Amino acid sequence: MTTEATLLSTSVSPTARQVWTRSRGIALAVVLLLAAAVAIAVIRSDTKHGELDPRSVGPQGSRAVAELLADRGVSTRVVTTLDEARAAAAPDTTLLVAVPDLLTHSQQTRLHSSIAGSGGRTVLVAPGSWSVEKLVPGVTADPATSFDSTLTPECRLPAAVRAGSADTGGIRYTTTHLDAGECYPSERLATMLRIPAASGNGDTIVLGAPDILFNDRLDKQGNASLALQLLGSRPHLVWYLPSLSDASANPDKEKGLLDLLPSGWLWGTLQLFVAAALAALWRARRLGPLVPERLPVAIRASEAVEGRARLYRKANARDRAAAALRSSTRIRLAPLVGVPVTQAHTPEALLPALSAHLHGDGQGLHPLLFGPPPGDDAALIALADQLDALEREVRRP
Repeated sequence: MTTEATLLSTSVSPTARQVWTRSRGIALAVVLLLAAAVAIAVIRSDTKHGELDPRSVGPQGSRAVAELLADRGVSTRVVTTLDEARAAAAPDTTLLVAVPDLLTHSQQTRLHSSIAGSGGRTVLVAPGSWSVEKLVPGVTADPATSFDSTLTPECRLPAAVRAGSADTGGIRYTTTHLDAGECYPSERLATMLRIPAASGNGDTIVLGAPDILFNDRLDKQGNASLALQLLGSRPHLVWYLPSLSDASANPDKEKGLLDLLPSGWLWGTLQLFVAAALAALWRARRLGPLVPERLPVAIRASEAVEGRARLYRKANARDRAAAALRSSTRIRLAPLVGVPVTQAHTPEALLPALSAHLHGDGQGLHPLLFGPPPGDDAALIALADQLDALEREVRRP
């Protein structure tokens, strides 16, 4: 068999099957990352913003209400900061506060001062005891919520009478306002209130539940009728979605590094960690049992030593070569003089035993076995000769 045939028969180049077997793990990881990215993009797409968001078409969104109001000539504008909401309060505007309980007490006080004399309508969606007493003084939220979801009006408020039964069951309220309209009672406590302003034509609507605004509940009962009448009494609707990131929540707080990062950085960091974990798992997995393989040629030990010496010389690594020579010599000498191999590299244990065995003062042993690296190639050769002579002397009977 020729040399070329021998090399071909012993080639270790991977086949196409082996390449696929080795790379299928990373290919699967890439596919999973792409699928996760697509899923996150769909979840966080602009078509689904969140609960009670007039831009959201999801079941808990309110896009349907906004579209119906637009057909009746009512414009809807979404705001997310307290300053925008306060500036929007006007006689021709309905201000809807989606989640009043997200507002701090200072925000609630500032918002109440803006809407009290604005002459417009304010709609508070399911405010709890945290917010309703600040935003509508004289109104208290009952700790026990309504047991039923669908309730009948049982009041003379025109909007409620025309709508009929609606899904207003939720938080129940009591009020000290004598001229307040109390509708949709549950166990004698109202789940919807209309509080007229002290002066002007403004008023405040307190809703005990957000159900009449949800896309998937709008076609139930009289929800659509009630929602359109409450929100369409004025030509402009400002939809206030309170945000925890609003600077007015804590005006004295300085922005930190995390506040300066763009939104979505957390998802990006999480994807990087997932990718790193999958890569580590792929690199750490077992490739199968070890398979012995016949080498193309047999290399004699002397040739391997000579090749390694040439590498040391090419790299000018006299320090490593000297360290290897001394370490090997110490390991071979230690058992000959009665020193455990584990202490072969300890001068305090090896040198006294060597001195006793050689019957000398042992002053030259320390620089020979533990000394500094040689300065040139000649010194390295001399060191090798001295170590060889020392070992022969110790082995001499």
